[in-house]
Amino acid sequence: MIVGHFLKWIDTARVAERAAAASALARAYVQKELPFEDRCAAEAALTLLLDDPSAKVRLAMAEALSMSHHAPLQVISVLANDQPEVAGLVLARSPLLTDSDLIDRVASGQKATQKLIADRPFVSMSVSAAIAEVGEPEACAMLLANSGADIASLSFRRMAERHGDLALVREALIADPRLPSECRHMLLVKVGEALKRSPLVAALMGSARAERVMRDACVKASLTLIENTQANEFAALIEHLRLRGDLTASFLIRTIAHGKVDFFGAAIVALTEQAETRIRALLAGGHDVALSALFRKAGLAASTHKVILRALKIWREVANGKRVAGVQEVSWLMLRELGGPSAPGDLAGLLKAIHIEALRDNARGHALAIAAA
Repeated sequence: MIVGHFLKWIDTARVAERAAAASALARAYVQKELPFEDRCAAEAALTLLLDDPSAKVRLAMAEALSMSHHAPLQVISVLANDQPEVAGLVLARSPLLTDSDLIDRVASGQKATQKLIADRPFVSMSVSAAIAEVGEPEACAMLLANSGADIASLSFRRMAERHGDLALVREALIADPRLPSECRHMLLVKVGEALKRSPLVAALMGSARAERVMRDACVKASLTLIENTQANEFAALIEHLRLRGDLTASFLIRTIAHGKVDFFGAAIVALTEQAETRIRALLAGGHDVALSALFRKAGLAASTHKVILRALKIWREVANGKRVAGVQEVSWLMLRELGGPSAPGDLAGLLKAIHIEALRDNARGHALAIAAA
């Protein structure tokens, strides 16, 4: 009876009165304060109010119903397709919207809608995948900032591929601790490429020197990345480097010179397709002949074997507590295997460069320690 009077009254009521009444009716419905028959009548009235010409009435309904598990599904569905200020509340809050509903709205391509969905309290992996695949940069950044979003590794990769050139998304990706290591490497490369293309950098250095400097910077950043990568992620990072053509002999020599023995071993596993346990055993205590055969199978040139073997022996002694050494000493001893600083060839040049970098890093650290004392 009350609902019947309400339906007759709304034809003559003012907008503010209709909005207040719609809000009260919606709250009474979701709070289950009405008897069954009155609930049925209230649901019919709320459905009818979807045709109200004033957005304020529909907004009042959206505010009352948007967070409820008990709201009428047909009302929520229509409100979710209303004008942005009304639909926004429902898209951002309603637990009644399924993943399929949300994915359809993400696919519509409207930036505001995508951002609202990306900022929901919980975003499933499938909805995150849709945003990663077709979302605007702002929506992707919003998704990455949402601790309640379940994001698959593939979705991180798609966002890095699609929007990694944009600082907004790149910074959000790098700040996310869930970001897989191969995606971090991809972003490092994108930053290097962006700097290399910069007119200012080209003017200051020249294109050839800028190319060399950025390449060296990316290699150093990659080594730092390995330090912060869990061992269970090595395989994915190695596959990424291999597909890019970055898993070169010179890079592997750098890793072993810097003591990244576990990563070096994971790379050998990938290159030889042999059992990880066997590779670990050989690196930990295998003889030179067996190790050289392993390196040949991995595609490493014979000229590199003795310097790698030298580094391995030193790092074994360090691991066993028999020696104290760092990159500076290891790279120097590797270089001595080739004849010392005056040795010719690209490999000697690489080891000299690694040694000089280590000297600079150690000297810089020493100076900073003195300054801080």
